[in-house]
Amino acid sequence: MSALPTTRPSPRVAALLEKMRRNRGRLIFALDATASREPTWDMASQLQAAMFEQAAKIGGLDVQLVFYRGADEVRHTSWFSDAHELVGRMNTIRCAAGQTKIARVLRHIRSEHEREKINAAIFIGDAIEEPPSELYDIAASLSVPIFMFQEGDGLALYVDQRGEIVHEHPPQKVEQVFRELARLTNGAYARFDAGAAAKLSELLQAVAVFVVGGRKALANQHTDSARKLLGQMK
Repeated sequence: MSALPTTRPSPRVAALLEKMRRNRGRLIFALDATASREPTWDMASQLQAAMFEQAAKIGGLDVQLVFYRGADEVRHTSWFSDAHELVGRMNTIRCAAGQTKIARVLRHIRSEHEREKINAAIFIGDAIEEPPSELYDIAASLSVPIFMFQEGDGLALYVDQRGEIVHEHPPQKVEQVFRELARLTNGAYARFDAGAAAKLSELLQAVAVFVVGGRKALANQHTDSARKLLGQMK
């Protein structure tokens, strides 16, 4: 049997398809999956779907999930365009005790952005166990807005090469470090409060709108969450 002839789209259709591809927003969703995050892990999974639904109203959104846990584990998924696939992938992850690996996450974001533009990244975590100065140096070179969501209210500390716990002098709270990472990347900071799931869902949806439609689309949301994010962004 002879092969069917290959048909190519007309230049007009090809241009439209390319425009649709380029109009899709790309978001990295990074998560601390160490043991302290386990109580809110299921809530984060549920809120993903709401974020996708909001973004779908104005355009496409592709998301890559990045997470760290355990002694030396940092993983990332392929890019998902379907909320159910992403949530299903999150549901297979189990938290494991270990130290933070935010520097490796930031480097991954930079690498992905160099390969193809990333519109924004979200990070959800509750601890800093790395030198903040190292994180600041990486963040300053990212060119990707990061929206930092924080659980808890602890101090930044890390273990040095001798295995000793080091506290910053003067002591820095996790909130200070998260806020500075958001500022350096032209992103924004917000609390991740399990008792305020509705507000968090609104914030995540606002980020999704920004990823797909930019600052103009975010401003058109006219919600408290959108105004909060815009107020922090340069």
